[in-house]
Amino acid sequence: MSSSRATLIQVAQRAGVSLASTSRALHGTGASQAMVDRVRAAAAELGYSPDATGRSLRMKRTFQVAFAVADIGNPVYVEMLTAIHEVLAPHGYRVVVMSTGQTVASTVDLVRSLGSGFVDGLIVSPLRTDDALVEAIKQAPVPVVVIGRSLDEHGIDSVSTDSAAGLGQAVAHLVEIGRRRIGFVNGPLDTTPGAARQRGFDAATTAPGFQGDHAETERAADFTVSAGLDAARRLLARTPAAGRFDAVVAANDLLAIGVIRAAGELGLSVPGDLAVTGMDDTEIGRVFQPSLTSVSLGSADRGRAAAQLVLDRVGDAVEPARQIAIGPHLVVRESTADTTATAGTTATTDTAVRPAASKEKSAR
Repeated sequence: MSSSRATLIQVAQRAGVSLASTSRALHGTGASQAMVDRVRAAAAELGYSPDATGRSLRMKRTFQVAFAVADIGNPVYVEMLTAIHEVLAPHGYRVVVMSTGQTVASTVDLVRSLGSGFVDGLIVSPLRTDDALVEAIKQAPVPVVVIGRSLDEHGIDSVSTDSAAGLGQAVAHLVEIGRRRIGFVNGPLDTTPGAARQRGFDAATTAPGFQGDHAETERAADFTVSAGLDAARRLLARTPAAGRFDAVVAANDLLAIGVIRAAGELGLSVPGDLAVTGMDDTEIGRVFQPSLTSVSLGSADRGRAAAQLVLDRVGDAVEPARQIAIGPHLVVRESTADTTATAGTTATTDTAVRPAASKEKSAR
């Protein structure tokens, strides 16, 4: 039977269940997995395709959620997107990916455009935030969840992480393995991640217990490999009075890859001459050679949490705003391997320091 002639009633008859149960199973709402499997098998056999337009009109929803980020090519956002899709798809939602660009104004424009009704909700991870964006989110006609800084004081749903604490974990690890002259390649300070990670580096390297001999920052123009390469060249061209840098912390994995490339240009081995850490624990860092020690900020966990917040908000718009925090943890790999270990051995197994469980609070 062709998909143009197959109807929901025929799917229900083929599956041997009620029309209501068939609808719930196809839409992923309130049906057991066995029921879902049975109904979907019947639908596939008949070639049934739901009428998305009719469904949207009946339920006054588009069954689309937008995911908006500054750089859709950044692997951390790809991991978030995958997790968001995994949560939303069983409920019949599609994810629309959008690029906001680098400016706050472009993000504000996107939020204000939500009144046109093209999505039922928005998950946004802005690089920069200001009062205009906060106000636009508060006035948005559909639910908006922010992945990034906590917006507790504004009563906005958000999923955040403590990247400053994660940066501190990276510095502590480098000191623990004997590195004493530590450089930091950060991104722009006027961004949410840049500001937080600079706070973390400064706090870790000025604390009374810091055992390093020297700490210094070089800022990249962006959070990309090429920007990291340029910044690392500038950093490594300097020789502090305490001696050549023996470690570099990078504010994300892409910057860290740029650092490793710059080290190679200078004939420096990683980790022998220079230990390097990143942040975000992305797939590209895991498969890079040497594999990258990195601070995981729970990208997939943040995506899943944000998607669930959107679903909950669409279902009950009067619920108080919620803020969920995902803890950072360091994953140790080859780029900071202990070079004093027995010759011929290689660090190939990830070693992770796990965080405490994520925390959630409501803004009343």
